[in-house]
Amino acid sequence: MSIYLKNIIRFVFILLIQVLILNKITLQWWSQPTGFPVFIPYIYPLFILLLPFETPVAAMLLIGFVCGLSVDAFMNTAGMHAFATILIAYFRINVLNALLPKNISDYSGQTPSVTNMGWIPFVIYVSFLIVMHHATFFTIELWSLSNIGYLLLKILASSATAVLFVLAYVLLFTNQRGSERQRIV
Repeated sequence: MSIYLKNIIRFVFILLIQVLILNKITLQWWSQPTGFPVFIPYIYPLFILLLPFETPVAAMLLIGFVCGLSVDAFMNTAGMHAFATILIAYFRINVLNALLPKNISDYSGQTPSVTNMGWIPFVIYVSFLIVMHHATFFTIELWSLSNIGYLLLKILASSATAVLFVLAYVLLFTNQRGSERQRIV
């Protein structure tokens, strides 16, 4: 199967999970009306994170815009997801360069994964960019730093939940054959 077709299927699948399931589930910590913030884990940035290493930055920015705009269309958020997704698409290559032991060009034809990066660098990569995405989105959404505690709690709770969902996605949709892992979706 072509890499383009795999990525289109992955995009549709992740978008459907986000829009049809995760956006409908609002997680809340306390049952009190004035309790802690309601948060929604956004896992759709995973599509950007799993694109091949050699994807050019210009293409990454365009794909990030389309990905974010697709979520914006379903959530009526007027470009907030698009901005946050473009930001992580821009910084993705820098984070990968900082975490990978070899140059990006040495990973030709490969995608970021536990197999290519190892567990710790992969979790750091995913966590850093998910936190960046959530911090950007929620800061724009609230558009105020007057209640910084609420903002930080919402960012941390949403990011932690999203990272757990992303790791579950990676574990569920990774096929193990011997010592080698292959991506299914």
